[in-house]
Amino acid sequence: MRKLLARTIGSAAKPAALCVLALFICAELAAATPAESSNAYIIGPGDTLQVFVWRNPELSVTVPVRPDGKVSTPLVNDMVAVGKTSTELSRDIETVLTEYIRTPQVTVLVSNAVSTFSRVQVIGQVKTPQALPYRDGMRLLDVVLAVGGLTDFAAANRTKLIRVDGGKQVEMKIKLGNLMNSGDMEQNVEMRPGDVLIVPQSIF
Repeated sequence: MRKLLARTIGSAAKPAALCVLALFICAELAAATPAESSNAYIIGPGDTLQVFVWRNPELSVTVPVRPDGKVSTPLVNDMVAVGKTSTELSRDIETVLTEYIRTPQVTVLVSNAVSTFSRVQVIGQVKTPQALPYRDGMRLLDVVLAVGGLTDFAAANRTKLIRVDGGKQVEMKIKLGNLMNSGDMEQNVEMRPGDVLIVPQSIF
Protein backbone atom coordinates (compact mmCIF):
# COMPACT_ATOMS: atom_id res chain seq x y z
CA MET A 1 0.00 0.00 0.00
CA ARG A 2 2.77 2.45 0.95
CA LYS A 3 4.72 1.64 -2.23
CA LEU A 4 1.62 2.41 -4.30
CA LEU A 5 1.17 5.72 -2.49
CA ALA A 6 4.84 6.60 -3.04
CA ARG A 7 4.45 6.05 -6.78
CA THR A 8 1.37 8.25 -6.74
CA ILE A 9 3.29 11.11 -5.14
CA GLY A 10 5.91 11.00 -7.87
CA SER A 11 3.40 11.12 -10.71
CA ALA A 12 0.94 13.68 -11.99
CA ALA A 13 -1.86 12.07 -10.02
CA LYS A 14 -5.53 12.74 -10.60
CA PRO A 15 -7.28 15.00 -8.07
CA ALA A 16 -9.28 12.14 -6.57
CA ALA A 17 -6.16 10.07 -6.03
CA LEU A 18 -4.41 13.03 -4.42
CA CYS A 19 -7.26 13.50 -1.96
CA VAL A 20 -7.19 9.82 -1.03
CA LEU A 21 -3.43 10.03 -0.49
CA ALA A 22 -3.72 13.16 1.66
CA LEU A 23 -6.46 11.65 3.78
CA PHE A 24 -4.32 8.53 4.28
CA ILE A 25 -1.37 10.62 5.49
CA CYS A 26 -3.51 12.74 7.80
CA ALA A 27 -5.29 9.68 9.18
CA GLU A 28 -1.94 8.29 10.29
CA LEU A 29 -1.05 11.58 11.93
CA ALA A 30 -4.43 11.87 13.64
CA ALA A 31 -4.05 8.40 15.10
CA ALA A 32 -0.69 9.24 16.63
CA THR A 33 -0.96 12.96 17.40
CA PRO A 34 -2.46 14.18 20.68
CA ALA A 35 -5.52 16.43 20.59
CA GLU A 36 -3.89 19.85 20.72
CA SER A 37 -3.97 22.79 18.32
CA SER A 38 -0.74 24.60 19.24
CA ASN A 39 2.26 24.91 16.94
CA ALA A 40 4.51 23.16 19.46
CA TYR A 41 6.69 20.49 17.90
CA ILE A 42 5.46 16.95 18.51
CA ILE A 43 8.14 14.33 19.15
CA GLY A 44 8.03 11.35 16.81
CA PRO A 45 9.85 8.06 16.17
CA GLY A 46 13.44 8.48 14.99
CA ASP A 47 13.94 11.93 16.50
CA THR A 48 17.09 12.52 18.53
CA LEU A 49 16.63 14.22 21.91
CA GLN A 50 19.06 16.03 24.16
CA VAL A 51 18.04 15.66 27.80
CA PHE A 52 19.63 18.13 30.22
CA VAL A 53 19.24 17.74 33.98
CA TRP A 54 20.36 20.91 35.75
CA ARG A 55 23.29 20.39 38.12
CA ASN A 56 23.32 16.68 37.29
CA PRO A 57 25.55 16.25 34.22
CA GLU A 58 25.78 12.51 34.82
CA LEU A 59 22.04 12.33 34.07
CA SER A 60 22.22 14.49 30.93
CA VAL A 61 22.30 12.44 27.73
CA THR A 62 21.48 12.41 24.02
CA VAL A 63 19.08 9.63 23.12
CA PRO A 64 17.08 8.49 20.06
CA VAL A 65 13.35 7.92 20.16
CA ARG A 66 13.05 4.19 19.59
CA PRO A 67 10.59 2.63 17.10
CA ASP A 68 8.38 1.74 20.07
CA GLY A 69 8.07 5.47 20.81
CA LYS A 70 10.03 5.36 24.06
CA VAL A 71 13.33 6.70 25.39
CA SER A 72 15.56 5.60 28.25
CA THR A 73 17.82 7.90 30.26
CA PRO A 74 19.74 7.37 33.49
CA LEU A 75 17.19 6.54 36.24
CA VAL A 76 14.31 6.80 33.74
CA ASN A 77 13.53 3.63 31.81
CA ASP A 78 11.12 3.25 28.89
CA MET A 79 9.52 6.69 29.07
CA VAL A 80 6.96 7.29 26.30
CA ALA A 81 8.14 10.24 24.18
CA VAL A 82 6.10 9.99 20.96
CA GLY A 83 3.14 12.35 20.81
CA LYS A 84 4.52 14.70 23.45
CA THR A 85 6.07 18.15 23.22
CA SER A 86 9.53 18.75 24.62
CA THR A 87 8.00 20.55 27.60
CA GLU A 88 5.60 17.69 28.34
CA LEU A 89 8.40 15.13 28.20
CA SER A 90 10.57 17.31 30.43
CA ARG A 91 7.85 17.41 33.10
CA ASP A 92 7.31 13.66 32.88
CA ILE A 93 11.00 12.96 33.35
CA GLU A 94 11.09 15.36 36.29
CA THR A 95 8.25 13.44 37.93
CA VAL A 96 10.27 10.23 37.82
CA LEU A 97 13.50 11.90 38.95
CA THR A 98 11.86 13.34 42.09
CA GLU A 99 12.20 9.85 43.55
CA TYR A 100 16.00 10.19 43.37
CA ILE A 101 16.94 13.91 43.50
CA ARG A 102 15.43 17.01 45.02
CA THR A 103 13.47 19.38 42.71
CA PRO A 104 14.94 18.20 39.40
CA GLN A 105 14.91 20.64 36.50
CA VAL A 106 14.89 18.97 33.09
CA THR A 107 15.11 20.47 29.62
CA VAL A 108 14.51 18.39 26.50
CA LEU A 109 15.65 19.63 23.08
CA VAL A 110 15.01 17.97 19.71
CA SER A 111 18.46 17.97 18.10
CA ASN A 112 17.52 15.96 15.01
CA ALA A 113 13.90 15.93 13.81
CA VAL A 114 13.22 13.18 11.28
CA SER A 115 9.74 11.87 12.09
CA THR A 116 6.57 12.39 10.05
CA PHE A 117 5.43 14.90 12.65
CA SER A 118 8.32 17.19 11.65
CA ARG A 119 7.51 17.21 7.93
CA VAL A 120 5.28 19.06 5.49
CA GLN A 121 4.02 16.84 2.65
CA VAL A 122 3.64 18.44 -0.81
CA ILE A 123 1.86 16.46 -3.52
CA GLY A 124 0.30 17.14 -6.90
CA GLN A 125 1.27 19.64 -9.57
CA VAL A 126 4.56 20.97 -8.23
CA LYS A 127 7.98 20.53 -9.81
CA THR A 128 9.34 18.16 -7.14
CA PRO A 129 6.65 16.64 -4.88
CA GLN A 130 8.27 15.68 -1.59
CA ALA A 131 8.21 15.82 2.19
CA LEU A 132 9.98 18.92 3.49
CA PRO A 133 11.53 19.28 6.95
CA TYR A 134 9.38 21.65 9.00
CA ARG A 135 11.01 24.73 10.51
CA ASP A 136 9.62 27.34 12.85
CA GLY A 137 8.00 30.23 10.98
CA MET A 138 7.62 28.29 7.71
CA ARG A 139 4.91 29.68 5.44
CA LEU A 140 3.18 28.49 2.28
CA LEU A 141 5.39 30.51 -0.06
CA ASP A 142 8.50 28.98 1.52
CA VAL A 143 7.10 25.53 0.79
CA VAL A 144 6.22 26.30 -2.83
CA LEU A 145 9.67 27.72 -3.53
CA ALA A 146 11.34 24.74 -1.85
CA VAL A 147 9.62 22.29 -4.22
CA GLY A 148 10.61 24.31 -7.29
CA GLY A 149 7.30 26.03 -7.96
CA LEU A 150 4.24 24.84 -9.85
CA THR A 151 3.93 22.88 -13.06
CA ASP A 152 2.19 24.26 -16.16
CA PHE A 153 -0.81 22.07 -15.38
CA ALA A 154 -1.43 23.28 -11.81
CA ALA A 155 -4.87 24.53 -10.80
CA ALA A 156 -3.26 26.84 -8.26
CA ASN A 157 -6.43 28.49 -6.97
CA ARG A 158 -7.92 25.09 -6.08
CA THR A 159 -5.05 24.22 -3.75
CA LYS A 160 -5.96 22.49 -0.50
CA LEU A 161 -4.14 22.36 2.82
CA ILE A 162 -5.04 19.44 5.06
CA ARG A 163 -3.89 19.36 8.68
CA VAL A 164 -4.70 17.63 11.93
CA ASP A 165 -6.08 20.13 14.44
CA GLY A 166 -7.40 19.01 17.79
CA GLY A 167 -7.22 15.39 16.66
CA LYS A 168 -9.45 16.08 13.63
CA GLN A 169 -8.66 16.55 9.96
CA VAL A 170 -9.25 20.11 8.77
CA GLU A 171 -9.29 21.13 5.10
CA MET A 172 -8.38 24.67 4.08
CA LYS A 173 -8.97 26.05 0.59
CA ILE A 174 -6.12 28.26 -0.62
CA LYS A 175 -5.92 30.45 -3.70
CA LEU A 176 -2.27 29.79 -4.37
CA GLY A 177 -2.50 31.42 -7.81
CA ASN A 178 -3.48 34.73 -6.21
CA LEU A 179 -0.44 34.49 -3.94
CA MET A 180 1.98 33.64 -6.75
CA ASN A 181 0.61 35.99 -9.41
CA SER A 182 -0.95 38.89 -7.49
CA GLY A 183 0.96 38.89 -4.22
CA ASP A 184 -2.12 38.17 -2.10
CA MET A 185 -0.30 37.65 1.20
CA GLU A 186 -3.50 36.57 2.96
CA GLN A 187 -2.99 33.24 1.19
CA ASN A 188 0.56 32.89 2.59
CA VAL A 189 -0.58 30.88 5.60
CA GLU A 190 1.73 29.65 8.32
CA MET A 191 2.52 25.96 8.06
CA ARG A 192 2.42 23.40 10.84
CA PRO A 193 4.27 20.09 11.24
CA GLY A 194 2.33 17.30 9.55
CA ASP A 195 0.53 19.57 7.04
CA VAL A 196 -0.30 18.11 3.63
CA LEU A 197 -0.42 20.54 0.69
CA ILE A 198 -2.33 19.38 -2.41
CA VAL A 199 -2.00 21.21 -5.73
CA PRO A 200 -4.52 19.65 -8.15
CA GLN A 201 -4.31 19.42 -11.93
CA SER A 202 -6.25 21.77 -14.19
CA ILE A 203 -9.26 20.30 -15.95
CA PHE A 204 -9.13 21.10 -19.66
